[in-house]
Amino acid sequence: MDWMEQEQERGITITSAATTTFWDKHRINIIDTPGHVDFTLEVERALRVLDGAICLFDSVAGVEPQSETVWRQADRYGVPRICFVNKMDRLGANFFRTRDMIVTNLGQTTCTSNSMAQEYRSQMIETIVELDDEAMEGYLEGVEPDEETIKKLIRKGTISISFVPVLCGSAFKNKGVQPLLDAVVDYLPSPLDVPPMKGTDADNPEIIIERAASDDEPFAGLAFKIMSDPFVGSLTFVRIYAGKLTAGSYVLNANKGKKERIGRLLEMHANSREDVKVALAGDIVALAGLKDTITGETLSDPEHPIVLERMDFPDPVIKVAIEPKTKADVDKMGAGLVKLAQEDPSFHFSRDEEINQTVIEGMGELHLEIIVDRLKREFKVEANVGAPQKRGMCTRNNRVDKVNLLISPCGLNPWSLVVDTSSRVKSREVLCQENLPGVMKGLEECMSNGVLAGFPVVDVRAVLVDGSYHDVDSSVLAFQLAARGAFREGIKKAARKMLEPIMKVEVVTPEEHLGDVIGDLNSRRGQINSFNDKPGGLKVVDALVPLAEMFQYVSTLRGMTKGRASYTMQLAKFDVVPQHIQNQLAAKEEEVAA
Repeated sequence: MDWMEQEQERGITITSAATTTFWDKHRINIIDTPGHVDFTLEVERALRVLDGAICLFDSVAGVEPQSETVWRQADRYGVPRICFVNKMDRLGANFFRTRDMIVTNLGQTTCTSNSMAQEYRSQMIETIVELDDEAMEGYLEGVEPDEETIKKLIRKGTISISFVPVLCGSAFKNKGVQPLLDAVVDYLPSPLDVPPMKGTDADNPEIIIERAASDDEPFAGLAFKIMSDPFVGSLTFVRIYAGKLTAGSYVLNANKGKKERIGRLLEMHANSREDVKVALAGDIVALAGLKDTITGETLSDPEHPIVLERMDFPDPVIKVAIEPKTKADVDKMGAGLVKLAQEDPSFHFSRDEEINQTVIEGMGELHLEIIVDRLKREFKVEANVGAPQKRGMCTRNNRVDKVNLLISPCGLNPWSLVVDTSSRVKSREVLCQENLPGVMKGLEECMSNGVLAGFPVVDVRAVLVDGSYHDVDSSVLAFQLAARGAFREGIKKAARKMLEPIMKVEVVTPEEHLGDVIGDLNSRRGQINSFNDKPGGLKVVDALVPLAEMFQYVSTLRGMTKGRASYTMQLAKFDVVPQHIQNQLAAKEEEVAA
């Protein structure tokens, strides 16, 4: 199901792909999701709309760090799952070691279905009979449950997440795949086994509405993925929770209150598609022709609106600067970034006019590398990528008197420019309506591009104290230039300080890696504030770290913790940059100017 060129070249799954298959008179809707942590959003939104999951493990590598992350995501959504230990044909494969790692690393009770050892079968029977008093009583009397009862109890335990069945095989050699499909049918829930989907009234969020998984219920579905198709246009993937959906009909986007027409109804098989006329409760289909619907929004019957719970998307953790190589690439890059951001809510981009940069943000270096590669292949955009310039600010900390302007600090909160014309003005004619806008504009231009490494100036009060004008030659532009010159001359004589953004960083790490995490944060000029405990032997570190030191931190953190740690950060404050770093930045700016 890996259809993208990048997936086939790298041998990894990058984007989730949907398909439909049939087994033993049952229809199975499948979404294949990536395993790499950079594409965790694809797993997140798939788990949101699926009723069950198959967790694949490498029989040689066992439970890998990303598997732990995905397992916690499935726990959060309460998704029943079965485990499949794959690649049993490889040298070094060890089913029992992987099974033990599932118990140890994931804290999960297992029910081993594919083991021939009598010992493990006995363990399985002892585990499942605990779910039924009658079966437990018979087992204690020496009567082993029959096959039908065993399957019934395994299904019951799987759906309630009391344990997970573990199977094994080799997908490459087509060994064990058929028993896995049998297990999907026998043990994982169908749409009828899950509780009715709950939502809220479109007009009154306090009113709770339920939709059962029935074709007779009013239609309700959740859009969980947007994909651009070169032949069809924009495709919206929808999980239908209740009711029927037919091609050519109208549905209501309950989040926005807008009607949408279903142009085409498509059953997807990776990147190929098949037109269908109707879709029923439990189906996953792609809709062509929707204009206003984005990921996470609810589509419903216009006569019976309902708003389902929206998805939570992870915040980006890394950013890089990108610029088109030629002028011809500028417009194409903008259009490409917009489309990619519509497809992937974990990808953000922004244009910072202060530093004249376009910055793209994502979940990791591989994520952004794929984004840039897609820009090149799909949108024919050649671009250069590099570390983003850090936004800094220049502040004043003393007072300078000048003939035209008095420039002085006004406190770090708020960071603003104040032009005070209420006092100490000798030449009132300067303040006439025609001239004052020029003074204001000149000062505002200086604030956005300071004399210290070109960073914006904050924390300044500028008081107009004197001025003169000529009846014929004076103009708004003349006052603008005069104000700009006066400001620059005064600010150069001030004791300037450079400010930098300080981020509040929270790192969640296994306890055995705590020392490495703390040492790395200290090396980044970080200030450790507190430690806290988290279930599962995890430690939470709260710290304040300059944003300038956080570039590529996600890669370093994953490397030192074998991918088991994660972090979040948000702006906390601005603080003064150490003098030696200020000197380096100023020297670099002088070199560029020269």
